[in-house]
Amino acid sequence: MPGPTKQAPPPLRVDTARVVLVGIALWAVALVVLLLLGDRVDRMWTWTCLAAMALGTLGLWIMKLQGQR
Repeated sequence: MPGPTKQAPPPLRVDTARVVLVGIALWAVALVVLLLLGDRVDRMWTWTCLAAMALGTLGLWIMKLQGQR
């Protein structure tokens, strides 16, 4: 016979828009660093930063459409 179980804690309230904005800002900083390094790094990383920023922006737009922002 199983013993008593604890109730699950309430979900944390997180400002997801702020989390996404911080992520976009970090990718922007990485992009600036890569642009300063120039040809010493593979261009794939530059495109990765741009894609991450675009996807973050798309995520913010979707959150706005869903009324979560």
